[in-house]
Amino acid sequence: MVMVVLFLGWIFVWIMISTNLYKSKWTPELAKYLNTTYFGPRGINLVLLTVPMMFIAVLSCVYLHVQKKPTQTQREWKVKGKMGRVMMVMNPLGIVTFTELTFSLLFVALLFWALYNYLYSSYHIHLHNHDNAKIWQAKLRAFGLRIGYVGHYCWAFLFFPVTRASTILPLIGLTSESSIKYHIWLGHISNFCFLVHTVVFLIYWAMINKLTETFAWDPTYVPNLAGTIAIVIGIAIWVTSLPFFRRKKFEIFFYTHQLYGLYIIFYVMHVGDSWFCMILPNIFLFFIDRYLRFLQSTKRSRLVSARILPSDNLELTFSKTPGLHYNPTSILFLHVPSISKLQWHPFTITSSSNLEKDTLSIVIRRQGSWSQKLYTHISSSIDSLEVSTEGPYGPNSFDISRHDSLILVGGGSGMTPFISVIRELIFQSQNQSTKLPDVLLVCAFKHYHDLALLDLIFPSDISVSDISRLNIRIEAYVTRENEKPEITDDRRLLQTKWFKPHPLDSHISPVLGPNNFLWLGVVILSSFIMFLLLIAIVTRYYVFPVDHKKGKTYNFSYRALWDMFLGCVCIFISSSIVFLWRKKQNREGDKESKKQVQSVEFQIPTSSPGSWFRSHERELESVPYQSIVQATSVHFGSKPNLKKILFEAEGSEDVGVMVCGPRKMRHEVARICSSGLAKNLHFEAISFNW
Repeated sequence: MVMVVLFLGWIFVWIMISTNLYKSKWTPELAKYLNTTYFGPRGINLVLLTVPMMFIAVLSCVYLHVQKKPTQTQREWKVKGKMGRVMMVMNPLGIVTFTELTFSLLFVALLFWALYNYLYSSYHIHLHNHDNAKIWQAKLRAFGLRIGYVGHYCWAFLFFPVTRASTILPLIGLTSESSIKYHIWLGHISNFCFLVHTVVFLIYWAMINKLTETFAWDPTYVPNLAGTIAIVIGIAIWVTSLPFFRRKKFEIFFYTHQLYGLYIIFYVMHVGDSWFCMILPNIFLFFIDRYLRFLQSTKRSRLVSARILPSDNLELTFSKTPGLHYNPTSILFLHVPSISKLQWHPFTITSSSNLEKDTLSIVIRRQGSWSQKLYTHISSSIDSLEVSTEGPYGPNSFDISRHDSLILVGGGSGMTPFISVIRELIFQSQNQSTKLPDVLLVCAFKHYHDLALLDLIFPSDISVSDISRLNIRIEAYVTRENEKPEITDDRRLLQTKWFKPHPLDSHISPVLGPNNFLWLGVVILSSFIMFLLLIAIVTRYYVFPVDHKKGKTYNFSYRALWDMFLGCVCIFISSSIVFLWRKKQNREGDKESKKQVQSVEFQIPTSSPGSWFRSHERELESVPYQSIVQATSVHFGSKPNLKKILFEAEGSEDVGVMVCGPRKMRHEVARICSSGLAKNLHFEAISFNW
């Protein structure tokens, strides 16, 4: 309730900040108390727009640490059941739920409200015309200025979705990977506003013969050159983030996006320290997350083994600490320095942290240049590979037993998230009192050898008793082959490679160890308090004396640089101290965990059951894998009739539908579930469009 009240108050300030009432009456009164000699003109925005969100971030860490997971799960899914219904499916927005549509419309309304108030103030109350231009020219300038203000609103939310270890997103049932589309939407809107802002000012300066203003750097006011540099960088990031570059030219998209640091620096220098405080919370939290991810990535992860499947897929198995917990559909970011010094790629985790205490597995499909190089590396004669990891990242809670039945629809490698879902059900089946849903896995593959992915559904050391309560049916569709091909060479079916441990290897663990959320709250709180203290000291004893010397004003850009510099210093100091302290505390546990990992490394089989490629006469080596074959129906030369499959589940009261795969498949399932013809279908899409 405290967080809700703070958030509503924060939104209220954003609603009012564009009004003449706020500017002419509230601001002068607030300035008397908040714009002190310790914080200067940034005091109002710091107190009203920065402090509340930072306080929410700290409270959310405590909340996520002490919450009871079953209670939270029920509450979260109750909200999703009412407001998570699909409302529309259309490009380029994709699948839009009722909640997303509602908040999107409210946000757009806020932007139009702000633009209306700003223009009303400029056109009807006070029109700035210092250049003695014509009235219509001055109004054009005012429009360009105000549309830039609207773009600034977007920047207050822009970095929340890309904060991977965010503690704010889980409060509303979101994860970073599911929120990327919000970052994309906000990026499009803000860059469009800034582009219009730039073009209007260029036209205005051209009309009054002052185009040189484009490159002016006023030490006491807004530096135009900083804005020019920022928009050039912004356009480069914007253009290369369009779908063509993001999907076809990933390297261009990735490396151009690394310019975001320069973009922020020049943008903040352009808008100044007071306006920087309006958008500070999401940037501050993003850089805390980014630096902690950097600290985690400096460790070399222990790669135990790799299985090369005949379907151009790799399964990599890492060692992890038993205390590392993650939920199904989580992802892990992977970095292989021998392939690329900068690139990180996300991959689906197929293991269950409850079922497999000491290992973590991911599946990688060979399809891009990076994964092609990795596949070649693994397939060669190497016996060691340097790998760094970030994560895991995923939903804070995941209750899959709430449904009477579960339909999992996957296309190609899109079925890999469901491996972790099924393994989690296997773990839950060990509790005899847990009611398990009936599971229907519908998967479509291009070729018959892709069926090898189904061999990964059960862990290698599973027993018959572990899966006895699991009621699973698999409908597999091979779309580009009309019959089962003849397999003559069993040796090429699967290879398993073991990697020698390296002295610098360490198991995957939470970046701040056990109680990760609580210690993240300590980092956020300590770094922000340190930031406030240093800003107060610098402003009072360095900036303030200069401002009050006769005829002098402290440099406008330097104020913003101080804020950015001190913010980075505080994040660096606080995060480093907590990280090193926690690393020291966990050192003994790490040694013990490494011993445990060594004892279980050899549980992964060195040969595949080959259940999809052996002849019918040959006896299957593993009864659990035999269970997969018996539960599977393979259909050749056709695609699944999703409408028929989903409507046939109408007999169950509550059917959970999850889909992951090509966009067309996700959209088709979403349209069926939102059609209203089957009210018992509860839809959720899993998309990893980074």
